[in-house]
Amino acid sequence: MTNLLSFSAILNLVGFWDVAIALLVLFIISCLLERFTNKGPMLWPVLGIMPSVFLNVNSMYDWATVALIRAGGTFYFRGMWFGGAHGIITIDPSKLEYMLKTRFNNFPKGQRYRERFHDLLGDGIFNADDQMWKEQRRVATTEMHSSRFVEHSFLSMQVLVHEKLLKLMDDVVNSRNSVIDLQEVLLRFTFDNICTAALGVDPGCLALDFPQIPFAKAFEEATELTLFRFMLPPFVWKPMKRFEMGYEKRLKESVRIVHEFAEKAVTERRNELVRLGGLNDRSDLLSRLMEYTDQNPEGQGTQKRFSNKFLVDFCISFILAGRDTSSVALAWFFWLVQKTPEVENKILKEMNEILGQRRQCSNIKEPAGHDAIFTVEELKNMVYLQAALSESLRLYPAVPIDIKEVVEDDVFPDGTVVKKGGGVLYSMFSMARIESIWGQDCLEFRPERWIKDGVFVSENQFKYPVFNGGPRLCVGKKFAYMQMKMVAAAILLRYEVKVVEGHNVVPKLTTTLYMQNGLLVTLKPRALKSKRLVSDSAYD
Repeated sequence: MTNLLSFSAILNLVGFWDVAIALLVLFIISCLLERFTNKGPMLWPVLGIMPSVFLNVNSMYDWATVALIRAGGTFYFRGMWFGGAHGIITIDPSKLEYMLKTRFNNFPKGQRYRERFHDLLGDGIFNADDQMWKEQRRVATTEMHSSRFVEHSFLSMQVLVHEKLLKLMDDVVNSRNSVIDLQEVLLRFTFDNICTAALGVDPGCLALDFPQIPFAKAFEEATELTLFRFMLPPFVWKPMKRFEMGYEKRLKESVRIVHEFAEKAVTERRNELVRLGGLNDRSDLLSRLMEYTDQNPEGQGTQKRFSNKFLVDFCISFILAGRDTSSVALAWFFWLVQKTPEVENKILKEMNEILGQRRQCSNIKEPAGHDAIFTVEELKNMVYLQAALSESLRLYPAVPIDIKEVVEDDVFPDGTVVKKGGGVLYSMFSMARIESIWGQDCLEFRPERWIKDGVFVSENQFKYPVFNGGPRLCVGKKFAYMQMKMVAAAILLRYEVKVVEGHNVVPKLTTTLYMQNGLLVTLKPRALKSKRLVSDSAYD
């Protein structure tokens, strides 16, 4: 009783402002301690790194790069108190190798990532871990590297470039308004291309009138809106999802449209398989998966039936991986090339030399038309073009930041400790701007860094994790390079691409490195010195 009276007396003596001043002093001391002991950005009491993030939201990638340089390449982060997010952000190639290869099983995509993308991607390969991921990767590798799919994807890509993309550009050149958003055009191209390769369905995004395709619009909106779930703590976005509030209502509708489109394609293909007894005339990924055969050690095949849900999830992941990455990479490539005339001239010189070599081949003839259609081998021989594309991807990676989750407490080789349930973010965008990784000319667009004695030389995948690394190394890397080289060669051979004067090109803060304002360009037809050549067989 006496103790209670004493406590009551103390409360009467201590006023509101006394408590407020004491809390303020405690807050200031906590901030000062944090500032002097933490190498990275300020981690505020209760709010963690979030105030710093929101203050720099319009220059996020550059801010993160500067912060990482000041911190020596790695710093710890903590999210809002109730959110539970914590871990490290790094640009250290040795840490990436440890995480993506040496201790691969301890650093999966993780529950945090899968939970946020599950509505859109389900259990597709892009959102899977462990045995489910291994099974899908095995199937994807088998089918995507088969000669049948490689030839199909190349030929369908070739038709789309020459029958739609170039015709669209010719239409732009001949119209009064010769300005075009090249990023938008490339997004439409890669969407049609990847849907044709994955589903055997052409959505028709690249039509001359630029139609609004509900599936394409919903897919783009769904990927962008999902990013909000990474910026908000679970106790905020989960109730919003439950009660369909704010962006979550739009996300649900977008996901519904995406899944209805994919489910319709799968159902119709399954019915076609039953009706015809086989899909021998189709070479798209969906059809090949429906007729997938497991090979045992004795070389005998066993038909494997995948569920419709498996096929829907697999194809949506495939579209996500193939649509945004190549188109965004090409947009940054064209922007860099038009800023660097010497690089453009070297690409043109390489292409003209390859066309000149055709006259020595017995199976090549000069047509009456004007189209030069490069063969697979000719595209493979474009060493400087591949170097320029790789250099563009280095400076502006399609996926600028990635994240892994820590399964169990771990210690990196340099002594950095990460705790169970934490995250490890690594910034490919920042890595390209670090002198200790890429040299003093790291900020320069210099394709020559990829060439030695006239041969393209690949970089260490943990120094250049643009296509991921370790067991998760991108299975579609060859497909992506072939697609980018075909598009770049076709456009640069025919047109001089110039960005509209005064157009502001800056990256957009999203899961893929879009240009925030698009890429407004003008196209000027090139005056070729000699007739263009076309092969009797485009695929030889």
